[in-house]
Amino acid sequence: MSTAPKLPSYADIETLPEGVTGEIIDGELVVSPRPRAPHIHSASGLSVRVGGPFGHGIGGPGGWLIEVEPELLLEVDANYRPVVPDLAGWRLSTMPALPADGEFRTPPDWVCEILSPSTASSDRIKKMPFYARCGIGHAWLVDPILRTLEVYRLENGRWSLLSTHCDDEEVCAEPFDAVPLPLSALWRVPAGAKPPA
Repeated sequence: MSTAPKLPSYADIETLPEGVTGEIIDGELVVSPRPRAPHIHSASGLSVRVGGPFGHGIGGPGGWLIEVEPELLLEVDANYRPVVPDLAGWRLSTMPALPADGEFRTPPDWVCEILSPSTASSDRIKKMPFYARCGIGHAWLVDPILRTLEVYRLENGRWSLLSTHCDDEEVCAEPFDAVPLPLSALWRVPAGAKPPA
């Protein structure tokens, strides 16, 4: 008599060594190394340029909680628990305060994935449909190598690509279109490399 394979659980995440990130995506434990410098720089730039005006009201309207790499423990699909977006944001009307236990069980209003060669396929093919099933209203995909920003809005349960931006454009992108975002803040040219023409 054969037994069904054991599905990964949060206990498997807790046993991972330091320096890696674990997620359960489509019923599989996905372990990723800490991101490389371009990824980190883009995430840091977004944390400042979005988190400042919208999360803290610095030069902008406030009204959001913006978090870096929150573990989403959503009840939508047990095969996706936890999922860790690079950034996520909740309107204060959705989640008025950070959860006291540190467990993010409320779907965010916005997620952002910073694409890397090792995660881009999973981010697009597995995580984006999951975010749609959760009813997350907005998603951004940022590629620090190609220097692009893709802006999506959820419409009738499907993602609609609203716009694509690149290089050093200054953009007003949903849901943070109240404050211009200079994309140049997201890109870092590695030492010794020439900027793209």
